[in-house]
Amino acid sequence: MPASRCRPYIQLQPEDRVTIASLRQQGVGIRAIARMLQRSPSTVSRELQRNGCEGPYASAAAQGRCHKRRLSARPARKLDPEGVMFGVVRHCLGLRWSPQQIALTLASIYPKGQPYRVSHETIYNCIYAQPVGELKRELVACLRQAHNKRLPRSKGQDRRGQIPDMLSIHVRPPEVEDRQFPGHWEGDLIKGEANASAVGTLVERTSRLLMLVKLPHPKPASAVSVLQAFTEKLNSIAKPMRKTLTYDQGREMARHKELTANTGIAVYFCDPHSPWQRGSNENINGLVRQYLPKGTDLSGYSQEQLDAIADEINNRPRKGLGVRTPLAVYRQLLFSHTEPQSSLVQ
Repeated sequence: MPASRCRPYIQLQPEDRVTIASLRQQGVGIRAIARMLQRSPSTVSRELQRNGCEGPYASAAAQGRCHKRRLSARPARKLDPEGVMFGVVRHCLGLRWSPQQIALTLASIYPKGQPYRVSHETIYNCIYAQPVGELKRELVACLRQAHNKRLPRSKGQDRRGQIPDMLSIHVRPPEVEDRQFPGHWEGDLIKGEANASAVGTLVERTSRLLMLVKLPHPKPASAVSVLQAFTEKLNSIAKPMRKTLTYDQGREMARHKELTANTGIAVYFCDPHSPWQRGSNENINGLVRQYLPKGTDLSGYSQEQLDAIADEINNRPRKGLGVRTPLAVYRQLLFSHTEPQSSLVQ
């Protein structure tokens, strides 16, 4: 048969093997079978040698051998549920590390070429490729966001009352934007169920250090409550690390001038509906929501419990810090800008 009439090499299908088995039982030769299938004789010969057995050629047994060979030829999955790497990743996810933090930490421990390195994309693929069941629910629940659907933020004019004597973020010292000097903070509130409870968040821009602030009740998000709680928390920081605070235009910061007088920290306000101007704080708020989910009553958390949550987040490695932890970076900055006897965050 001319070569032009042969189909290009394609993996034999189950129906092709059934045809081969039937024709071989009738005593048909290899070249005749190849003409009927429009395949090369070498393809049929190779099939009989590889997937045949001592007895007559059987299509079912040949298909099973071919499938087994193809599986064995594939490289083993790095994150096989029965493997060591999967256990390591699962443990780190249980500590609420993100896939990127896990990948960067493994890359910093093991040099290139080692089998104990895995990309964050591989971790995400492994999580979402799991069959529906308890294991998949457990892994997805460890992620910062358990779903990828995002609701659009409202647009339009700011209808909130204006805060008197605001200092705009646009007159903030340029050194704050560069993150070269420590002591510049971003602040916000995260609300609980029905907005009846709240917790304050303070993030240092250079080190990404987080402090959580318990707000007094009732009316935790009032200007009086925020002034009292933020004053106490900010005054627990060494004075050289208290320079500026960037906040949104929430009414809870209406008494910002008193906060400046009490702590010596200058307060600057972002533009309306501009969360990217406090990017570090917005990112940290997402991490905090892993511990304080939306719809939770936040009034039941003590300051000691909030400090424990902040300590766990501050001991997670960050890509932007060279895979170091915020606490380690903050400690280094503190010791380089203050006397040795100066206190760390209370």
